Amino acid sequence: MPELHRITAGGVALVVDTSGDDPVVVHWGADPGAVEIDPALLLPAVARSMFDEPVRPSLLPQLARGWRGRPAVRGSRSGRDFSPRFALTGSDGDAATLTLRLADPEAGLEVEVRLALAPSGLLLVDSAVRNTGDAPYSLEQADVVLPVPAHATESLDTTGRWIREKHPQRRPIQQGTWVRSGRHGRTGHDATAVIAAGTAGFGSRHGEVWALHLGWSGDHESYVERTAGGDTVLGVGELLKPGEVVLEPGGEYRAPTVYAAWSDAGLDGVSARFHDWLRARPSHPTSPRPVVLNTWEAVYFDHDLDTLKELADTAAAVGVERFVLDDGWFKGRRHDRAGLGDWLVDETVWPGGLTPLIEHVRDRGMQFGLWVEPEMINEDSDLAREHPDWISKPGDRMPIDWRHQQVVDLANPEAWQHILEALDAILSENAIDYLKWDQNRDQLELGHDGVASTREQTLAVYRLFDELRRRHPRVEIESCSSGGARVDLGILARTDRIWTSDTNDALERQTIQRWTELLVPPELVGAHVGPTESHSTGRVHDLGFRAITAMFGHFGIEWDIRQATDDDRDRLAAAIRVYKAQRDLIATGRMVRMDHPDPAVQVTGVVAPDGSRALFSIAALATSANEVPLPVRFGGLDPDRAYRVELALPLGPNAVNERTGVAWTDASPLLSGRLLGVLGLPMPILNPEQALLVTLTADA
Repeated sequence: MPELHRITAGGVALVVDTSGDDPVVVHWGADPGAVEIDPALLLPAVARSMFDEPVRPSLLPQLARGWRGRPAVRGSRSGRDFSPRFALTGSDGDAATLTLRLADPEAGLEVEVRLALAPSGLLLVDSAVRNTGDAPYSLEQADVVLPVPAHATESLDTTGRWIREKHPQRRPIQQGTWVRSGRHGRTGHDATAVIAAGTAGFGSRHGEVWALHLGWSGDHESYVERTAGGDTVLGVGELLKPGEVVLEPGGEYRAPTVYAAWSDAGLDGVSARFHDWLRARPSHPTSPRPVVLNTWEAVYFDHDLDTLKELADTAAAVGVERFVLDDGWFKGRRHDRAGLGDWLVDETVWPGGLTPLIEHVRDRGMQFGLWVEPEMINEDSDLAREHPDWISKPGDRMPIDWRHQQVVDLANPEAWQHILEALDAILSENAIDYLKWDQNRDQLELGHDGVASTREQTLAVYRLFDELRRRHPRVEIESCSSGGARVDLGILARTDRIWTSDTNDALERQTIQRWTELLVPPELVGAHVGPTESHSTGRVHDLGFRAITAMFGHFGIEWDIRQATDDDRDRLAAAIRVYKAQRDLIATGRMVRMDHPDPAVQVTGVVAPDGSRALFSIAALATSANEVPLPVRFGGLDPDRAYRVELALPLGPNAVNERTGVAWTDASPLLSGRLLGVLGLPMPILNPEQALLVTLTADA
């Protein structure tokens, strides 16, 4: 067995000390090359009035090894075997993978941890706990914990709420534990995209950063911890309720995959690790992301065939490629208090079924999509009246309503099969290309037969997605969860995009999308042009600001464009043409988020992998303290190539003119990537909540 095992890929290395029986990660970061050092030299000092041997944050932190922070594995057999002492029993691997096996025969437990570095440099950690004893073992937690060096002094995570997801928060790393717990029965609007630690002042384009993400759509915890001994760790894991996982003799718990990214180029480097890995998956969408029109904010529950045909005609005329019929098409669904669970076309609204609308949409050259919410049930539904026992609950008592709905107990095999067959029938009987799959509530008391079942419900949902995709492999699926309440790599393993937020307010979306895309590449992030007046916030925005904001995602429309002016429809069609010209770049380019010195300005871009072109937006989010805008730099370009900078989407009449504009907006000379990255360009004066979209094209 080697004493120091090094795995490496994508410029990243993980070095594990296996010289003793307690494996320790001694390095996770830049590849240091071959490591030839006596592991004994890495042992820390023994503190005064402390354990009589050095304490290190092992790969499996545990009380029995002197770790006074959160142990990785927690549980007991009715109070016994509460403190296992795991010892290394074997390991194997290659240049990019390492599998470690540990056991405590006295406690009757085994743990296996597999560490694998993807070509992108993203570290994937899979672990399992097995009960080798002769009595049941109640598992309370099985975390993945990775150390970060002492010079990581700041932490970052994201939080939020409905229509305000993924907002960043930072804090100094101090002694103690900063825990982010998600008890939603789903990922949650406030769920953090990553738990990260970094060097002082790290930003989008500078500093070292270490970040973890749990690929799981149920309850979870993420934390950063610094002990009195000075050790700092990041940890994530599924948050289990009492009695939720009881391992019978021979039983095994497999934890959700943990994704770990290191970067020496700030948060953009972290994003690059995640984005490159996601884009390399065989299941990743490769066809151009079609322009979407969703009917929700256009008609809500008012489904009328002639109205929807007219909307489809207008959509096709401006360049829409996918028409999605949202909530309100199924039996009894005239409002949000009834119908969920009865997945049959409502004959009173659709006497000819959905076929007349589908054929009309397809005749206009568009794909047809349909909204469903199969995990939910209204108590006012035939399904609830026939099968009240199919509602997930802690016992006989019904949980608190949320949006007038409850959750179908998919841990019940009969309920699961019923929902599967209902969805299968919809897709088999109609020419549907796309499902917008919604999930609109938290459920803190998910239960099956009186036992907590958040884990079983989540796994059942995964099986439902997997089986439906097996039966209908050509149907794309969007994961929506009252907006961005289920954004994680567990659900993205089964879907083709996520709905980022239920708000289409472009000002809110500027922040929401920026931080969602820390984890998820833009082509998987639904971004729509909403109405002039936002339905969720009441703000009024110019079409230019709305369209430019939607450009950095999977572009769509959620607006009754029948009622738009001719000028707005022309401007929308022009924006769609720009998106279609740029969507291959958006779907393959490297995200660039500049740290602009003016907090009122947000600069976002994508740069082609070969540096041949780029697309940037400059958005004024608020009034600036400066009379004249500060220059904007464009990062990620090839410093040795010359670029022409052109205005792709002006904001509308008089937005860039002689008084408020600058010379390059009329005609840009060729400028070096080095100059654009170091000095930047002066910006026109923008009003708050306005934006510019610029293209940068390298000289051939």
